[in-house]
This record gives sequence, C-alpha cells and structure tokens, in this order.
Amino acid sequence: MEGKTYEAAGVSLALAESVVDRLRAAVESTGTEGFGAFAGLYPLDDKRLLAATIDSAGTKLVLARKAGRLRQIGADLAAHCVNDVITTGAEPLFFLDYVVGHSLSLEQVAKLVEGAAEICREAGCALLGGETAEMPGVYREDELDFAGACVGLVERDHVIDGSRVEAGDVVLGLPALGLHTNGFSLVRKLIGEDDFDADLLLAPHKLYVDDVRELRERADIKALAHVTGGGVLGNLSRVLPDGRTAELDWTGWERPPVYAWLTEQGVSEEQQRRVFNVGIGMCAVVPASDASAGQVIGRVV
Repeated sequence: MEGKTYEAAGVSLALAESVVDRLRAAVESTGTEGFGAFAGLYPLDDKRLLAATIDSAGTKLVLARKAGRLRQIGADLAAHCVNDVITTGAEPLFFLDYVVGHSLSLEQVAKLVEGAAEICREAGCALLGGETAEMPGVYREDELDFAGACVGLVERDHVIDGSRVEAGDVVLGLPALGLHTNGFSLVRKLIGEDDFDADLLLAPHKLYVDDVRELRERADIKALAHVTGGGVLGNLSRVLPDGRTAELDWTGWERPPVYAWLTEQGVSEEQQRRVFNVGIGMCAVVPASDASAGQVIGRVV
C-alpha cells in the first residue's frame, strides 16, 4: 500500500505525538492545565476556567477553493474549534479568525468569515474579529490559509477531563457527516489533478454543541473526544487515564459513503482507522448504566 498512506502524502502522525511530548514540560511550567487534550484550561477564578483551542482549515481548503466552497471552509473551521472547546465541558464564548496568503481578495475573506459567523450563531458564541495578512514573501502565489481560535467557559465542578473514567465504562459514538477536516493531504494525493465529487469529499464538519448538551442531560459524561487527525482510538487516548484504552466494535455503526470510496482507492482499513474518523465525529465515555443514552461503539478496558 505504498503511496496510499498519510505518511506517503507528507504528514507524520508520529511527529505530531512527539511534538506534544517534547513541549509538555515547557508548556506546563507556565501553569497550563489540560495540555495535549483538545483544549487547554486556564483558571479564571476559584470556580471557573477558560478553555481555549486553535486550529486551521488544513488542506481541505485547497479542494474547497477548486470547488468554489470557501464559505463552507469557514464554517468547517469554526465547527472544528468549537467542538474542541466543548470536550472540556465548556460553553463556547467567542471565536477569532486569521486569513493569510500571498495576496487576498475581498470575496475570499468575506466568504470564509461569513461561513465562520454562521457556525458561531448556531453555537451561541461571538465572532469577535480577527486578522488578515498578505505575505508574498512567505506564501507562494495563489496560496491561502485560514486559522481560528475559540475560547469557552466552564465551571470547575463541571469540567470533563477523563479523570473519572474506569474499566467497564462504555464509549458512545456521535455520527460524522464525512471526512470533516482531517486527512485531506492523503485525499489530495489520491485524486491528483483529476476532477472530484465535492459533495462526497467535502461534506461539512458537523457541529456537536447541541448533541453534547442533550447528551449531558441523559448521561454522566466522563470524557469527550473530538475525532480529528489520528482516528477514533488515537483521539480517545488523549482523554483516557494512563493505563486505560478502548475496545471498539468497528462494525457497530454505518460509515458515510466516502469510506467506500477510500477503499476503492486502495486505502487500507488499518490506514483509514488510523487517519480518519471512519464515521464517528465525537466520542463520549459514560458509565455502563447510561449506555442507553446513545449508540454504544465500544468499552473502556
């Protein structure tokens, strides 16, 4: 399967893990809580913490530009960042964006920001503003990038950090709409310069704010994992206590059609599980007694 892997497409998940390990001591020396999870925590006072995260739209942006879907990419990025924040139990407060490239057009910036604003309204958080920059000495002609940061607020007594997870807890899976915003370096390598089905490959990144709020009313959520780069198990490992892992029933849910396409392109099952969400965009770990609150896809051991 040489050439049909994330590494062959130029992305190293092992390097990403090594960066976290290398930087942990320096980052935590500044008083950070939650480094290596989906959002960092900062104590606002004795009772409340801020949760913050930052991300980019990744190389999905390249295909979205070809398909004329920049507004959707703006929405995808905001959804990605908000989803990271809510894994801590926080409610999103505000979002900031950063548009940068060789040279920018008003139409490009407007579509990206309008898409982000759409998600912010849905999530109940403010789009405070952002920054635009033209850097012809850094970016090549026609290159464009979009990044954003989200900040939320959580009561200390309501923080979800995985510390209470124990063997026997179950993993609930919340369905994904498609690839969301991860793995597109591999997808782009697969399609090359060929035409592609934008509806299949560029399905929106689902916002899970309402799903998580509703689930918290039905179950005791001990951990939440936003399934991004690294697959379901890789992201669950970020919120499980040391010595714990999850056993999943990989046939226990229906995958979006894009995964059949990846298989047709020669991407192995092992590689799909390692790189993509394979149809599960968010995982919640709850007690076995709350298993009826959602779709059980595995258990903690």
